[in-house]
Amino acid sequence: MQIAIVGQGYVGLPLAIAAANAGHTVYGIDTDSALIANLSRGESPIGDITNAQIQSAFASRRYFATTNFESVKDAQIVVICVPTPLDADYKPDLSSLKSALTSVAQHLAPETLVINESTVAPGTTRSTIASILEIAQVPFDLAYSPERIDPANKVWNVTNTPKLVAGLTEQATERAKAFYASFVESVTTGSSLEVIETAKLLENSFRLINISFINEIAQFCAAMNIDVREVVDAASTKPYGFMPFYPSAGVGGHCIPVDPKYLSSKANEIGAPTRFIDLAHEVNISLPSYFLGVATGMIGDLANKKVLVVGVAYKPNVSDTRETPAEGLIETLRKAGADVAWHDDLVQEWNGTTSAPLTNSYDLAILVNPHSHCDLSLLGSTPTLNTRGGF
Repeated sequence: MQIAIVGQGYVGLPLAIAAANAGHTVYGIDTDSALIANLSRGESPIGDITNAQIQSAFASRRYFATTNFESVKDAQIVVICVPTPLDADYKPDLSSLKSALTSVAQHLAPETLVINESTVAPGTTRSTIASILEIAQVPFDLAYSPERIDPANKVWNVTNTPKLVAGLTEQATERAKAFYASFVESVTTGSSLEVIETAKLLENSFRLINISFINEIAQFCAAMNIDVREVVDAASTKPYGFMPFYPSAGVGGHCIPVDPKYLSSKANEIGAPTRFIDLAHEVNISLPSYFLGVATGMIGDLANKKVLVVGVAYKPNVSDTRETPAEGLIETLRKAGADVAWHDDLVQEWNGTTSAPLTNSYDLAILVNPHSHCDLSLLGSTPTLNTRGGF
């Protein structure tokens, strides 16, 4: 089949390559002209897809990268993979999704199957997405299949991570299932769009709540002079009823800090409680203040002290800085008067600044998300605060 995939980032690009490798002809659409130019040169913008994979897909004539939505008119299936972040007030921001859908609607051919992979609140596919596509004034099928991408995961990828699917109609469900089954090992269908929309939000709300909880346990362990990671490892010996989570400077990435707010926003709209999510969010955004207190306890007043934050990606071994907890921590440290630099050799440039070298010339080093290859011995005798727990 001919497939148009809107959005060629962390979600859309792996999906496009997987679909192309399965024999589909895929047009990867993105409004970022620089990204499309890089792809056209065979340069991958993400770590999970190599340059060689991009070049092979182009060479096979199964993958094409473009900024033009014209290819939608010849596609049997259109998949939407664009960001759905939060705005400054932590409210769902659907502006990119609505823009993409409007562009798709302008070129939509009759009987096209449109699949949304972008995270949305329950009810959004049936209402908002369907109504925008109706601008096309042609019959279409509509389905939802949430992305499950974990950057830098060497075990789980597009083809072996189970896929969830639901359609507005039974026909849409079966068409979406058949498409994904052509390159994904396991596809599970839901009885309604709302079931699968909520399942996606449950997955990451579960993670937010448990990460926030372990961050509180880490604070307790610090007060007791107990190694929190040893505590977690000890609890993990129980073969049932426990799942390990580890402390951090806060949650980051495109899912965990964002998706639960889509659920709580919808819950607020219908008058349902989400107290666990709300509290977990409060714990998460309080962590910069907590670590500021820890830092002050270690070296005293931070005014004019040189502080190095190590690892500004949202998790180790990726270059992705979306929703990174390092940002709030650095802002808090600077408000306290600290002279803050950061080191991350995978990120290199971020927020108009560049990565500083690891040296022993700082008053304090704070480990946020150091990569596995990071040589922390270069810090020498620099006092070090490890936000990830452990002695």
